[in-house]
Amino acid sequence: MVVAAALFAAMGVLVKLAALRFSSAELVFYRSIFGLVSIWLVVALRTGRTLAPFATRHVAAHLWRGLAGFFALLLFFHAIGRLPLAAAVTLNYTAPLFLAGLTAYGLGERHGRGLLAAVAVGFAGVVLLLRPVLDGRDALPAAAGLASGFLAALAYLNVRRLGRLGEPEWRVVFYFTLLSTVLGFVWMLASTWHAPRLRDLPELFAIGLTATLAQLALTRAYHRGRTLTVGALAYSTVAFAAVYGVALFDERLPPAAWAGIALIVLAGVVAVRASSPPAANPL
Repeated sequence: MVVAAALFAAMGVLVKLAALRFSSAELVFYRSIFGLVSIWLVVALRTGRTLAPFATRHVAAHLWRGLAGFFALLLFFHAIGRLPLAAAVTLNYTAPLFLAGLTAYGLGERHGRGLLAAVAVGFAGVVLLLRPVLDGRDALPAAAGLASGFLAALAYLNVRRLGRLGEPEWRVVFYFTLLSTVLGFVWMLASTWHAPRLRDLPELFAIGLTATLAQLALTRAYHRGRTLTVGALAYSTVAFAAVYGVALFDERLPPAAWAGIALIVLAGVVAVRASSPPAANPL
């Protein structure tokens, strides 16, 4: 999980650099198509069949999960390009806090006072984090980052539903990357498309590579490790993002923002421990 966290944060660094030239939709497309081809190749080689393993009777469920994940990724990349890396990653990692409310409403799960208190502390942290960000007039990117956390929670919720329907993780991830690739392609063609230069290719390839390797490491962690420990360690992504942001971009956040990040991480860890997180990152 620590390896996955470092790779997810590294993907954030690459997205931040590439956002100087490419739109969020373009970056979602390049990130997704690499994962799509990788998953298809692995499954095809293991099963000896090209399309049959991907057949599903739950197209609508995959569609809703894919749409939530696509827009979460799009907004997350937008936030990364315009906010300090640690702030953007932390806002996206509010997903477990939103998930607590969504599972209570959508799945009828009951939560104890400890989880409700964690949610309250987490959103107090959001307020602390957003105050200096909004003072810098970054309201729209901040809203995008927070919305990406909400949509990621919706993606988590749909992953749970698909799990209950018996869909394997790799098929869920495949349809998510397929939909993200198609929507990202259509979106970037409908807007301004920036043709990649030869020197851009390693950076775009690295975005897809780090995201795919992070997904593999995360899945292995959930399969081999203790679910609660792995879920808590996922928040080390925020620490890696903070280190990368200071070291590579000379990003400086005021003490109130760091306090907000700490509260969100603490609340997120408690929320993860109070519920059973899915074994696949929605993004």
